[in-house]
Amino acid sequence: MTRLVDAYDAALFDLDGVIYLGPMVIDGVAEALSELRSTGVHVGFVTNNAARTPATVAAHLEDLGIAATVTDVVNSTQATVRMLQADLPAGTRILVVGTDALAKQLREGGFEPVSSLEDEPSAVVQGYHPTLDWQLLELGAIAVQNGAHWYATNPDMTRPTERGILPGCGAQVAVIRTCVDVDPKVAGKPFRPLLDETVRRLGAEHPIFVGDRLDTDVMGANAVGMDSLFVFTGAHGKMDLLDAEPTARPTHIGWDVAALLQPAHNVEVVDDTRVNCGRQVIHVKAGEASLLTETRGVEEQLDALRALLHAVWELGADAGDVPTHLEQLP
Repeated sequence: MTRLVDAYDAALFDLDGVIYLGPMVIDGVAEALSELRSTGVHVGFVTNNAARTPATVAAHLEDLGIAATVTDVVNSTQATVRMLQADLPAGTRILVVGTDALAKQLREGGFEPVSSLEDEPSAVVQGYHPTLDWQLLELGAIAVQNGAHWYATNPDMTRPTERGILPGCGAQVAVIRTCVDVDPKVAGKPFRPLLDETVRRLGAEHPIFVGDRLDTDVMGANAVGMDSLFVFTGAHGKMDLLDAEPTARPTHIGWDVAALLQPAHNVEVVDDTRVNCGRQVIHVKAGEASLLTETRGVEEQLDALRALLHAVWELGADAGDVPTHLEQLP
């Protein structure tokens, strides 16, 4: 059996919403990753979240039963540091609007983290902070108004957790943006620096990226010409896929990361009225799609959605009432 992952030399995974939700590993993920590694697949973990160091992330993964070393993890701070090294001289004072972990990595990258305007920072670096002091946002806004260069580790407006969808780094960045007339330079997905840094560090030549968000994970993969697998365990769902612009459309979809271990699901566009995937058939009449087959279980619903996505994306069809028949998909 040829598996989806067999077409690639590495599998790169987003973390929040793909590997875990908050402190909890997603069911089946540890087993799927173990099987991937046992067959020689190079595994890497890529996160926009700059609140923790790669060593801390690797330790968390180990605690969840997932084999990981610090070199397997690439975070947006590492990509931000490379951007800073290209733009600013070593020793530049940087106001850190983020966690101690962010400050630690900036220091290791050759810069001087500071926490006050009296230190006359030349740059502001902003990353997600779970208990961010509002005054620090005010200091960041003033520093940018005073001419400091502004960098953000990532633009994620939300983050999926076991409790629900919560504000992310992008929401914190937006607070400063309301006070200034410039945008920050951003390292994280969907911008290129993080995935470029990942490929550089892991030595992958033809990887697939696995993510749960269209606006960061899939758009980021598309931006660097990388194939992607969208999974349903995190932030986005079927309606987001149907509404996705071309730059946010994944190469593959699957329920979770175990889809990498299954054969690729081929979609056949028969003509401008019919699209097939597996046993599922989408019919297009007068510009509206309808489902001609019954769907029993998640896998058949996924096939129906695959066919529907092609009808919508390639034939310009309206989804009609098909999504209501796919109630097992979020």
